[in-house]
Amino acid sequence: MASHEQSYRAGETKGQTQAKVGQAMEGMKDKAQEAKDRTSEMAHSAKGTAHEKTGAAKDKTSDAAQATKDKTSGAAQATKDKTAGAAQATKDKASEMMESAKETAQAGQEKTGSILSKTGEQVKSMAQGAADAVKHTFGMADTAEDPHATKTPREP
Repeated sequence: MASHEQSYRAGETKGQTQAKVGQAMEGMKDKAQEAKDRTSEMAHSAKGTAHEKTGAAKDKTSDAAQATKDKTSGAAQATKDKTAGAAQATKDKASEMMESAKETAQAGQEKTGSILSKTGEQVKSMAQGAADAVKHTFGMADTAEDPHATKTPREP
């Protein structure tokens, strides 16, 4: 039978893992919202600029609209790239935390035997669920992982 101290350590490990996963998810949500807000502001700004130029001559308006489109496209692509990088970093961090939790759970299983086996499996499952949630949130879940996810082709 496992000692009280071993049960305590397993619970403590589970709590730490849950806290790390929660922090990673919160950080990822914040970065995604910031990117979304910046993109929306840029799009709104570009739209306003286009409306102000409508009264000008046809060539001038066409040139200004094209310049605005190019600038917005470049800024949107940069934001998209930055968001994708942040999402990948968060995904990688979640995977690392999942692996760490898995290793910790396996070490705990070896030390405490079958009583804490269920706890280790729960920690692994929660870490996997967190990783899957991260992938799903950013639309990176494979259809094999998430039957409700739909893949959208990336633009070159």
